[in-house]
Amino acid sequence: MTITQLYYVLAVAENQNFTKAAEKCFVTQPTLSMQIQKLEEQLDVQIFDRSKKPIELTDVGKKIVKQARNIVNESYRIQDIVDQQKGFIGGEFKLGIIPTIMPTLLPMFLKTFIKRHPKVKLKIEELNTEEIITRIKDGHLDAAIASTPLEDDSIKERVLYFEPFVAYIPQNHRLKDRKTIEPGDLDINDMLLLEDGHCFRDGVINLCKAFKNHLDDEFQLESGSIETLVKLSNEGLGMTLLPYLHTLDLSEKEQENLRFFHEPSPAREVSIIYHKSELKMQIIEALQDVIAGIIRGAITFQNVKIISPIKNKI
Repeated sequence: MTITQLYYVLAVAENQNFTKAAEKCFVTQPTLSMQIQKLEEQLDVQIFDRSKKPIELTDVGKKIVKQARNIVNESYRIQDIVDQQKGFIGGEFKLGIIPTIMPTLLPMFLKTFIKRHPKVKLKIEELNTEEIITRIKDGHLDAAIASTPLEDDSIKERVLYFEPFVAYIPQNHRLKDRKTIEPGDLDINDMLLLEDGHCFRDGVINLCKAFKNHLDDEFQLESGSIETLVKLSNEGLGMTLLPYLHTLDLSEKEQENLRFFHEPSPAREVSIIYHKSELKMQIIEALQDVIAGIIRGAITFQNVKIISPIKNKI
């Protein structure tokens, strides 16, 4: 049994196709198939059910793949040990970022990080939290930036900053004359929300649940982006809540519609998250240092109350 064979097994399990797996592994399809067949013969089991289209794992194959993923990840730690010993920060690094953080945070730190660590080849993808957790567990992401805490034992979290919720209240709204607002002022039924699947949406609902005994699940209007929510609010269709960094890009006129919460401000916790195996920690720490240094000057709020991003949890 070799690490290469296990790597090939993982590739087939992911792609459910021997040809696609071979392309990913940069080998010929006969080479990949032969190595997997040798492994199956050595173990005297069938890892894949080749009669199915697409190819499926057998019951024992599912168990083998789970263990193979652990072994392959652990093998990468040898190179990690060498890189850390040499103080080397480089190589490919796959980073996921949730949609409500990507457009504001990425422009703030990316140029500085690339300049400071030119040997790191960042591959960045915008993904929702559920997709991020799956990909980290499967080894397809090295780390991600997301709202926390996630309460997942297989994921480790390093807090980067706390980002307050800010109310965006149009001129025709019942709260327009308030200088500051309280969570108890919120009514979920006159609020514009992101579509289901966004953890910021779940945080807003949790914030309202914390102060309301009743929640009507039939919302007036939902959207896929925060920018659209602002535009809809400007049309008088309701108020919305924004992450603080999104307020920095608003026009001077739009900023007149902002209302901050009375302290402690409800806020989301933003962290860099990664697998408990702690691979590529030198790059994770480098990212943390760069982001923390930049964000320190942008967000100065201290007295905050963290709102959970987990759906239906206060």
